[in-house]
Amino acid sequence: MSRLIIVSNRVSVPDNKGAAAAGGLAVALQAALAERGGVWMGWSGKSSGDIEPEPLVLTQDGNITYALTDLTQTDVEEYYQGFANRVLWPICHYRLDLAEYGRKEMASYFRVNRFFAHRLAPLLEPDDTIWVHDYHLIPLAAELREMGFKNRIGFFLHIPWPPADVLFTMPVHEEIMRGLSSYDLLGFQTKYDLENFAGCLKREGMGVENSPGHFSAHGHNFRGGAYSIGIETAAFAAFARKAAAHSVVRKARQSIEGRDLIIGVDRLDYSKGITQRIDAFERFVTNNPAHQRRVTYLQITPKSRSEVPEYEAMQHAVAEQAGRVNGAIGTVDWVPIRYINRSISRPVLAGLYRLAKVGLVTPLRDGMNLVAKEYVAAQDPDNPGVLVLSRFAGAARELKGALLVNPYDVDDTANALARGINMPLEERRERWRGMMDHLLENDVSRWCDVFLADLRAE
Repeated sequence: MSRLIIVSNRVSVPDNKGAAAAGGLAVALQAALAERGGVWMGWSGKSSGDIEPEPLVLTQDGNITYALTDLTQTDVEEYYQGFANRVLWPICHYRLDLAEYGRKEMASYFRVNRFFAHRLAPLLEPDDTIWVHDYHLIPLAAELREMGFKNRIGFFLHIPWPPADVLFTMPVHEEIMRGLSSYDLLGFQTKYDLENFAGCLKREGMGVENSPGHFSAHGHNFRGGAYSIGIETAAFAAFARKAAAHSVVRKARQSIEGRDLIIGVDRLDYSKGITQRIDAFERFVTNNPAHQRRVTYLQITPKSRSEVPEYEAMQHAVAEQAGRVNGAIGTVDWVPIRYINRSISRPVLAGLYRLAKVGLVTPLRDGMNLVAKEYVAAQDPDNPGVLVLSRFAGAARELKGALLVNPYDVDDTANALARGINMPLEERRERWRGMMDHLLENDVSRWCDVFLADLRAE
């Protein structure tokens, strides 16, 4: 069996005790690597300052080699903070107003991908299968092809892919499309993303779709497909069952005694719709006086990309909004919104999901959103909660038992909260069972296996 080579912007290296990273994606990729043997290469997260980075740092764990490289401070600022997170991220999330184009940042993005290719090249063998992840590394296959590598190379995009009218506002959209066309298999979260990509190819004659999912562009034939990513469903459900005994979860249960819990968990990002969600919760409480003092909304929002000004400003805005709502509708013995601005361990998070009567997942745009799937997996089968989910999340294509909402419509979300809080037990069980069965069958391991099988198929 050929080795598997995974390349991603960041790498989940086991800690000193050999423990794998907690996230389901990292667990699945490490399992795939352990089975086949191979390399996981990416950025260390560290800067070498103004000097050229030292050679790759190689760490062996069983038959997996972790290969990490530093980046110069200029590359961190221009490739990562610049083009990746201030151009590609907002464009892919349909936020043209937030995209900041700069020629040197665009050049740095392609330069760093060339740098990755040259650092990866000495590690490659002719029959290796290469799997590249996410928007940071779109040009990597083109760089490897330029160097003469003919390996099977696949790419998976974890975020949405925009339609042509949005993508084409980016000055280097042709180079980005050429980069994607250099892979053998492109994986998107949903059929909508795949259709958007096909539309981008055809719109200006850059390529053709010869048959469903089979494309020709820039002198290369390749495939594209929808591979909706899952979670480690059974393991996460076990986390939730065991978490009842955790001291943090016990204290949380005591603190909300007699009240219904609504939970939202999001990285701090403008794509997550957090401010609209707080408005919807306030509208729900205001429109439903019977639930005043009988409901608590817990919003867990770890900091994200605080070095980018927009994110730092958003951190202050969300905290101020939560404070305003608490001041407007709270009482001496009731704090309506509890806002936590730090990370929570996955076992504790699973326990908090299980306590919540409603999971409130309302991004303005999201490739998939694994929080929605984690919330479902964490529920008590005898007394499950209700998922309120944005129709603009990729997960909405799969989780048919959720209450779908338009996150831009505050009244729509507020009404869904009221419906979820008051939903009869039998309906909750029926909705949950269908979603849970789907998640058990389509977990992250199956996602990984199916993608790799398709990538290896000629």
